[in-house]
Amino acid sequence: MQQWLGKRIYYGWVVVGVTALALLVASGVRAASGVLITPLEADLGWSRSAISFAIAIGLVLYGLAGPAGGALIDRYGPRALMLAGFVLTATSALLTSAMSALWQFTVVWGALGGLGTGIAATVLGAAVANRWFVKRRGLATGVFGASSSAGQLLFIPLLLATIDISGWRAAVLLLALLATLVLLPVFLLMRDNPSDVGLRPLGGTDEPQAPQLARAGGVMRGVVRVPDFWLLAGSFFICGATTIGIIGTHFLPYADDEGISKGTAAFALALLGAMNFAGTIASGWLTDRHDPRKLLAIYYFFRGLSLFLLPFVGSTWGLVVFATFFGLDYIATVPPTVALTADLFGRRNIGTVFGWVFAAHMLGAAVAAWLSGLARDILGDYQLAFMAAGAFSVTAALLAVRLNREAQPAPQPAPARAR
Repeated sequence: MQQWLGKRIYYGWVVVGVTALALLVASGVRAASGVLITPLEADLGWSRSAISFAIAIGLVLYGLAGPAGGALIDRYGPRALMLAGFVLTATSALLTSAMSALWQFTVVWGALGGLGTGIAATVLGAAVANRWFVKRRGLATGVFGASSSAGQLLFIPLLLATIDISGWRAAVLLLALLATLVLLPVFLLMRDNPSDVGLRPLGGTDEPQAPQLARAGGVMRGVVRVPDFWLLAGSFFICGATTIGIIGTHFLPYADDEGISKGTAAFALALLGAMNFAGTIASGWLTDRHDPRKLLAIYYFFRGLSLFLLPFVGSTWGLVVFATFFGLDYIATVPPTVALTADLFGRRNIGTVFGWVFAAHMLGAAVAAWLSGLARDILGDYQLAFMAAGAFSVTAALLAVRLNREAQPAPQPAPARAR
């Protein structure tokens, strides 16, 4: 099959297709957290802040899997990590379908599920795009971002329908089945490097040039001394907080609080996912042609405006407007962030460096997921949480414009004194 495909298309696009499928399922499993909040409240009597805390644990581990997964991808390749991650993800969903206590939900869904989906997906797209592509790298990254949004587009309405018909346990079992099925194409078709099939990266040479910092005692030791790393990580922290943290986790519970029907809320999320699919593909295309710093600033600014308006949305048409504008840049920040990471720190180091940038993203998501649930329990609504998220988005736009475009030499540690 590999030879048959290789004669017709560049095999990197086959790898892109397998990776996109994996990201779609992994993001769908993570998106299920927001769907489960209200059913778990009703069935097991847990508070929203307690459920949000368990979800936040999963988001933290999802993010922390990024640096570890990135380093392992750099050493062993994406294929092995994808297989291991989906085995853990399927196991987590299977065990969650049988749990009955909050600690079980925290350990099995939160910790084990966060680790599994994190290993399978966190830095996978960045690593694959930069291993297989020089030309069309932004487009490949955009496809991966769009696949993640498609997970929400497809899974949330499907899970809501399954819960209405058969309950939340059946919905989680469905996730276990889908995670298991992904293992087959990954095993059969996934390849780690172009050289595995006798090719070079599209538009590049066999070995990407690594910056000097990668040869001076460890990648991150030099990276953390570059101010632009902290600007990237800080803006991506806010990105996670304002997307997965508050909207991805709490939009459906917010809609339920406001008396919005499940059908209308599901339609709004599906529209958001569709807009995000288009927006992320467009962002990848734009990243190949325009300054990614300016793109990030524009995305974060308009995200902030959308979040400021959400508490005042009182109609279906208002939700449609919000979902459209917010959806266009929900994951559109990923292609320019990946491009800046690769430009600043080298394609060879993308797994490790972007792993830590992504860890900041998921830490932001975890903090926002928990604090938003806590704020709702204390204040009775989400208005303060949405307004704070809008303000942070504008702050991220300001961080983006301060980034350098070209790689900067990292300060090296002072040599040890002779004793």
